Amino acid sequence: MVQCVRVPKEDGERVKGRLISSGLLDKGAKIKADGNHILIPILSDRFEDHETLDADLEPTDMKERDYRNVAAVPDELKDILPNSFDVIGDIAVVKIPDALIPYADAIGDALLRTSSSLRAVLMDAGVKGDLRIRDVRMIAGSGPSETIYREFGVTMVVDPVKAYFNPRLSTERMRVASMVRDGEIVIDMFAGIAPFPLVISKHSGPSMIYSIDVNEDAVDLMERNIRMNKVDNIKAICGDATEAVKELPMADRIIMNLPQMADSFLPDALSRLKDGGTVHMHKIMERGSSGDVVSGIVENMHKLGYNIRVDRAAELKTYSPTMSVYVIDIVKE
Repeated sequence: MVQCVRVPKEDGERVKGRLISSGLLDKGAKIKADGNHILIPILSDRFEDHETLDADLEPTDMKERDYRNVAAVPDELKDILPNSFDVIGDIAVVKIPDALIPYADAIGDALLRTSSSLRAVLMDAGVKGDLRIRDVRMIAGSGPSETIYREFGVTMVVDPVKAYFNPRLSTERMRVASMVRDGEIVIDMFAGIAPFPLVISKHSGPSMIYSIDVNEDAVDLMERNIRMNKVDNIKAICGDATEAVKELPMADRIIMNLPQMADSFLPDALSRLKDGGTVHMHKIMERGSSGDVVSGIVENMHKLGYNIRVDRAAELKTYSPTMSVYVIDIVKE
């Protein structure tokens, strides 16, 4: 028998939340329905003014949730097991240190055993080549590398083997979408499967988004995602962005998610940007060096005849022990 509080169903989530914040929710037993009420297990004799009683509740599944506790790797290597990984739909994508690569299959198996929502695990050896494709191989699970991913009301077909996609940029995609004004023309020069255009289309009112990528597989996925989300203001373009932008209308906003080399394409972007328009450029930088890098970018563009200012330079995600990916918001004056 387990000590419980009996609360109306409509109050269940609120009371459960207060129990969790108070450290009094008994996670060893499952919550049970009782007519129009629910029985919530507690770790005390009473809670607030709710009715308390003993009840026969099923034990919860105490399955281990941290894969690092079950991964079959030598004890001396457990400290370097990755403490984070990307989840894209029902697939995990994990970067594994060199010393642990002989145990990659064991790491993949441990991830599957501790997460019932995963179907497969891919090992990520980095983004390579002009097409920005992850070098990945399946280390656990089965089925195709293609999966369905959802973000801020948008559904996307993602295939990490065929086209680059980063779920960690979801907050940045929503930030940019919130800045887009009705009627804007937006260009995404390195769009991949079109996550930025799709989130922008869903949450703002641009007149048109031109979504460019040189990777034919990425553009195929892009077109599928446009159809799936039933949007009519995204135009998919397969080609070299530096050439494709020359044929497009002047833009109010340009996205440049190519952190390894986006700044080398900045003059091409500025040539198609209206005065007062904004470029959201991603760049890999040493942490703490953003001020000097930004000053250099502004100086270089001034030499080319572009008068710009930087409204924001913010860290987006870690890239290496000393470097991060930053977004730089550049306004053409």
